[in-house]
Amino acid sequence: MAFLVLAATLVVGTSFCHADSVGSVFQTPAPTWPAREFRGAWVATVSNIDWPTSSHSTPSAQQAELRALFDTLHKLNFNAIIFQVRTEGDAFYESRFDPWSRFLTGQQGKEPSPKWDPLSVAIQEAHARGMELHAWFNPYRARSGSSSKTGLASNHIANQLPQYTYAYGNNLWVDPGASEVKSRTYSTIMDVVNRYDVDGIHFDDYFYPYPVSGEEFPDSHTYSAYKASGGNLSRDDWRHQNVDWLVKKLSMDIKDSRPWVKFGISPFGIWMSGQPSGVVGLSSNTALFADSRKWLMEGWVDYLTPQIYWEISAAHQSFTALSDWWLNQNPKARHLYPGCATYKIVNSNWSITELQHQVEQTRARRSRHDLGNIFFSAKYYKDNTHGIADLFKSTVYASPALPPYMEWLHTNTFGPYVPEGVAVKSGTITWNATSSDGVRARAVYRFDDSTQHWVLKHVLPPHTSSLTVEPGQYALTAVNRVGRESNAQTVIVTTPLVG
Repeated sequence: MAFLVLAATLVVGTSFCHADSVGSVFQTPAPTWPAREFRGAWVATVSNIDWPTSSHSTPSAQQAELRALFDTLHKLNFNAIIFQVRTEGDAFYESRFDPWSRFLTGQQGKEPSPKWDPLSVAIQEAHARGMELHAWFNPYRARSGSSSKTGLASNHIANQLPQYTYAYGNNLWVDPGASEVKSRTYSTIMDVVNRYDVDGIHFDDYFYPYPVSGEEFPDSHTYSAYKASGGNLSRDDWRHQNVDWLVKKLSMDIKDSRPWVKFGISPFGIWMSGQPSGVVGLSSNTALFADSRKWLMEGWVDYLTPQIYWEISAAHQSFTALSDWWLNQNPKARHLYPGCATYKIVNSNWSITELQHQVEQTRARRSRHDLGNIFFSAKYYKDNTHGIADLFKSTVYASPALPPYMEWLHTNTFGPYVPEGVAVKSGTITWNATSSDGVRARAVYRFDDSTQHWVLKHVLPPHTSSLTVEPGQYALTAVNRVGRESNAQTVIVTTPLVG
């Protein structure tokens, strides 16, 4: 006997109480929280930390490894990948400015053979799993782990702008105060915004380099040129201005070019030592000239991910104390996704439950816009180090979640659109597929009779058009690029009648 199909009539004026949903959809309570939560993992390519594990493996092997990594994160209900595409003035994509990365092909500037574009593939693979892909850039680091120019490609920024490239510590760095450096960095990032279907642009904590004891960053000639041109800022204020220029300009121009592309930064977790009271550590505002508090307060970022790489119980860098401080610096109500140090379950012998508790503390602050976490880094979940993947699958991320909706991003012309053609046959829900730019994912909810809640069960890529389910009442929505959710179509699937 065929399953019963009941097409739903949307109830006008009755809210579906999902905190971030839009429109009037269900005459029922909200889905089980957290149905909205940013769940990100950094995929570090520098030094082959997470991917590819070898720069000498074939493109087909690297692609297979990438898919396997994304499969793992998807199965663990992560919904966003922060993919490092520029580690040291290089590229994990076909750049118009930077050479191919040595961490991809074994030699900087060497094109992969057969040729392929990792960023393009990563975007396709993430979207095929209903996940976001944020392109992660290091704007000013020119070489990691060496201060030598040996082996750098001819089109590398250190060879094209040698007068603004400095050996500092065990790295090469380009000068954020040089207009040529700022212009090239800006153009490099906007080139990706304009040519690739990324969901976000992401920086980590590297702006001016971390201080090296007894060594001054050698930018005196660019500062002298600034003074000679009539500038009157102190050197430190001028350095701040240089970093602020790039952050503010990208914030504006990304939105002008691609209004749905999110801009996020992950600064060092302490803005200033002593803020809040009792916190002691490096002051990133004065050491790295990264005024991340200003970027948050001005609304230049869509999300901020302070790297709060300490335990909840840490005496002078408590995860919760720092989280609370950052939440108090947010008048524009941007999203906070604290960064968590998964690597410390190895490096510092943390219990894996520390990370669980940090997620729980983040969720407890949801009403203050603490709306998710990003974890460094992906390999620990791939390897299930100390059982971390098992814990996340069973407890921390036991069910899927949609990324939070960023209501200030104006994308009304891109949907989302109410699913059409919804029907059921033999236990399979079907609907009309769409190629619309307004749909980034499909969300499928099931009504839980015991809790009287709608529970998010599946987040599907936009091109899917069917799903086989168990008997129950289901609702299907469309979700656009910034997390705005459409009204729903509902169906009831009953068990076959006996006889």
